[in-house]
Amino acid sequence: MRAGQALVADVVPFSWVDGPGNRFALFLQGCGFDCLACHNPQTIPDDSVHAQKLSVDDVLARLREAVPFVTGITVSGGEATRQWPFVRELFVAIRESSDLRHLSTMVDSNGDASAQVWQDLAPVMDGAMIDLKALDPDVHRYLTGRDNDVVLASIRTLAELDRLAEVRLLLVPGRNDSDDVLARTADWLVGIDPNISVRLNLFATHGVRSPAKGWTAATSADRARYEAVLTNRGLTIVTAS
Repeated sequence: MRAGQALVADVVPFSWVDGPGNRFALFLQGCGFDCLACHNPQTIPDDSVHAQKLSVDDVLARLREAVPFVTGITVSGGEATRQWPFVRELFVAIRESSDLRHLSTMVDSNGDASAQVWQDLAPVMDGAMIDLKALDPDVHRYLTGRDNDVVLASIRTLAELDRLAEVRLLLVPGRNDSDDVLARTADWLVGIDPNISVRLNLFATHGVRSPAKGWTAATSADRARYEAVLTNRGLTIVTAS
């Protein structure tokens, strides 16, 4: 597929949950992870009968319809960086358009991208929001089917490029949310930058794949504990969704 087209799973013209402010959200098809707790499993395959091919101009036309009501665009997935040439071309077009260049450009990613991809995207994006499913590689493999070395490298690279907008921690009771795991995760992030913005995504069973339907959902008490452990270890910006 040429860079001027992408396979798109969905377009959400107005979203409050895909980055700061009200955003136009573009969900690209295909993901290299196979997360047990995925809420959008239909976006995992590289192709789908429900996905559509859209050009940069197609997306810009839809974005212009929404532009009076949004503050930016977020490209998500699936995994946005699997089609990174399209993402870069789209963001370049936005920055070159007098009626769109005021919009912020964000990527929502699982971090499964090389340093070169982030270096190519950095000049045209305002930031990336990275999911860190688990610091422990064995737990990460259990939850996603993949190692986390590239994810950790992505967080470091984006911090160095000043493009790390947020690290998102999906916390699943009994699987990756013990005080020890949280403390080690906080220590690792603090070692990069104590002012990293960290968002807690509390696991819920609604909409997840069948392997995770029997897992325990996180509670408000869990949230308070998570926040306490992370902030006590030195992280200064911790929020929850």
